Amino acid sequence: MRNDKENLIIKLTLEFSLEIIEYSELLEEKRKYVIARQLLKAGTSIGANAREAQNAESKADFLHKMKIAA
Repeated sequence: MRNDKENLIIKLTLEFSLEIIEYSELLEEKRKYVIARQLLKAGTSIGANAREAQNAESKADFLHKMKIAA
């Protein structure tokens, strides 16, 4: 069964990740490679963790994974 309801958390974390990618590219243009790489990893992991939480095995597992994303 397909759920047509939009998942706001997934939408917002994806948008945030795309903005992080763009900003990281600007930092790289300014030769700020270390901070660009750290920001890219940290900023995009939020969305990955939130997506993983969507497939949690229980409510407790979901909450745990969302706390990691936070």
